[in-house]
Amino acid sequence: MEELMAQRLAKLDQLRERGVDPYPPRAARSHTAAAVTAVVEALPEGQAEAEGLTVSVAGRVVARRDMGKATFVDLLDGTGRIQVLLRQNQLAQGQYEDLRLVDLGDFFGASGVPIRTRTGQPTVAATSWTMLAKALHAPPEKYHGLADAELRQRRRYLDLMANEETRRTFTIRSRVVSGIRRFLDARGFLEVETPVLQEAAGGAAARPFITHYNALDEERFLRISLELHLKRLVVGGFERVYELGRIFRNEGLGMKYNPEFTMLETYEAYADYQGVARMVEEMVSTVAGETLGTTVCGFRGHRIDLAPPWRRVTLHDALREYAQLDLDQFATRESLAAELARRGLAFPDYAGWGKLVDEAMSHYVEPNLIQPTFLLDYPVELSPLAKRKPGNPRLVERFEAFIGGFEAGNAYTELNDPVDQRARFEEQLRLRGAGDDEAELMDEDFLLAIEHGMPPTGGFGMGIDRLLMVLTGQSTIREVILFPQHKSVKE
Repeated sequence: MEELMAQRLAKLDQLRERGVDPYPPRAARSHTAAAVTAVVEALPEGQAEAEGLTVSVAGRVVARRDMGKATFVDLLDGTGRIQVLLRQNQLAQGQYEDLRLVDLGDFFGASGVPIRTRTGQPTVAATSWTMLAKALHAPPEKYHGLADAELRQRRRYLDLMANEETRRTFTIRSRVVSGIRRFLDARGFLEVETPVLQEAAGGAAARPFITHYNALDEERFLRISLELHLKRLVVGGFERVYELGRIFRNEGLGMKYNPEFTMLETYEAYADYQGVARMVEEMVSTVAGETLGTTVCGFRGHRIDLAPPWRRVTLHDALREYAQLDLDQFATRESLAAELARRGLAFPDYAGWGKLVDEAMSHYVEPNLIQPTFLLDYPVELSPLAKRKPGNPRLVERFEAFIGGFEAGNAYTELNDPVDQRARFEEQLRLRGAGDDEAELMDEDFLLAIEHGMPPTGGFGMGIDRLLMVLTGQSTIREVILFPQHKSVKE
């Protein structure tokens, strides 16, 4: 490795000795690789050259073939690959000899005439070339140099250089986010931004990251949710709002977990969780169709169809279906704990009835929800921000959206009763005192906000990264995040 770098450094010196700036401040590019290809493909049958047209192309050198007095160089830019033909008798004196100073990975510019070779290859027949940036390290081998998944994720720039599939994945990610924005904007939603540093980390059951605010000499939390500030905006009169924002949860790393991830949250006044469900299935299927050209995608060996309507099933019925567990027969914490212990499920000592239901759902139900499914009506203990279900005060109007065997989204008919909300927060503080460090924190300013009146509202949150896993067929969340978290490496 050191020897190869020394060779490249020597070539760098030689370029400078020849009066060549190996890192010029600008490049003159008139055409992309795709544009040159289009020019050549549009040539009439039998015509091999775009007469009277000179183009300038630029890109990274990904291949070269030396053939005596002619050299072929393949350049890769953001639109694709283009071949450049450099003939000794077409270049200025010394330029052909200087090609020996060009290595794979260098950025290279060339000017010349677009032609079609005898084999039909779109090509630029160059009359000059320019070094645009000398690479001091060799690029990774396409098939062997980046087999290590952690290396690809730590040094994503190498992964993007070597793997077209990786570039495709993150192009799809960008287009999906743009599609979500278009969908919501067209429905009258207003995109907003809310604080990342918060006095109280609320809106979800998660452990927060804590930081110190030097100017105020106070602790702050990195947000674990977008929810409470967005609902403040509904109180203030914005009836439809959404945010695509970064979320931070001080929890584990895994197949579907990264401590820093992207969340979409939407809040719509005068809607409930059933109306939100209809919006969600339409949004996801529309964005998939626009981005992939189909609502069908492959994920972990499954053929998943995102077209609406998605299946709707209550949590109560799903446990009966997949676990043969009837919650009506285990209506107390003690009876349900004894039954789950008999089945061999582990759970924390502080777990109440709702937490036990959640443990059973995660074990028995979630892995079976491969096709898009809304799981409805959760225990109130699990949902301190959701409105109780009329006729059954133990449940709330909530759904979780499952795709591919894991949760991708969560929605409520939002709790807008400030007295009930305060009581729920107080119960969460009791659970935290009993050992549940994921229980909600009290947010007095949020309570003050809804004490001023919040209309009936439907809210929704979805992990963009998990949705991208399904749309791109990736088995781990780290493959859809450009720079996922890893333990630091000591050099």
